[in-house]
Amino acid sequence: MSLASLIRLFSLAAIWGGSFIFMRIGVPVLGPWWLIEFRVALAAIFLAIVGRILHKQLDLKTHWRHFLILSLFNSALPFLLFAYAAQTLSASLSSVLNATAPIWGAVIGAVWTRTALSLKTLSGLALGVVGVGILVDFDPSMLQADAMLAIAAALAASFSYGIATNYTKTAKAIEPFANAQGCMLVAALMILPALGFVPIPSSVSPLVGISVLMLGIVCSGVAYLLYFRLIDDLGATSALTVTFLIPVFGVAWGRIFLNEAVGWHTIFGSVVVIFGTILVTGFSIASLRTVKSGVIPS
Repeated sequence: MSLASLIRLFSLAAIWGGSFIFMRIGVPVLGPWWLIEFRVALAAIFLAIVGRILHKQLDLKTHWRHFLILSLFNSALPFLLFAYAAQTLSASLSSVLNATAPIWGAVIGAVWTRTALSLKTLSGLALGVVGVGILVDFDPSMLQADAMLAIAAALAASFSYGIATNYTKTAKAIEPFANAQGCMLVAALMILPALGFVPIPSSVSPLVGISVLMLGIVCSGVAYLLYFRLIDDLGATSALTVTFLIPVFGVAWGRIFLNEAVGWHTIFGSVVVIFGTILVTGFSIASLRTVKSGVIPS
């Protein structure tokens, strides 16, 4: 892995780890629906501007069914579920639960292809369950009302990412930038009608406004550009490394900016979940080689 790719990898992990901080700041004021609509709409606008500069074409008319499926399971649904969970769960806990996405992806893939799970995969799945159990049983946020519902929402969001991952393996090959732009645009259009049924935010503080801008432009728009560049440089398998790094930054940012408690359960539970994910995905350091991949990432 080149130094430039390593910098991109850690930058992306830091950005996506920060998204849980911005959701924690924005969701109490805006609510999940308005927050995520702002997120995907800002990302769509940003990517449209970049696409215009780079002369990228978005053939929405031809690929609208693909964008509809990808937007639902890779953006709109998981973003909304994590935003709902952010009303109760700490940024640290949400970022670790996000790391279970590859585990769900492996299980869904096995069911999808009717393939028996290997002993290694089953061991990783068991470790993932144990890690989540450690986090949930000892996390202070679990004392709040609706905590279990929030946990279920976060795990459902990761499950949705697993569906998107398996869908992209069989979907028609589409240029990566078009995937990013189309995904954000259709997600914004998908969520828009629901805003008529939720209260309009009365006032937004500068901090919330900055958090929304960061969530939309940086954590979605810029992050997509970084991720697809990593896919192009390293291949989809090696780029998966970012999944293991996001909880590190999520926990760190939660402690630094929101003064969230980081107990032994946070560290130990995170390590168990990440190790379980590594077993399920079959990831190894040796896989960090510069290769190309035709697989479209989620």
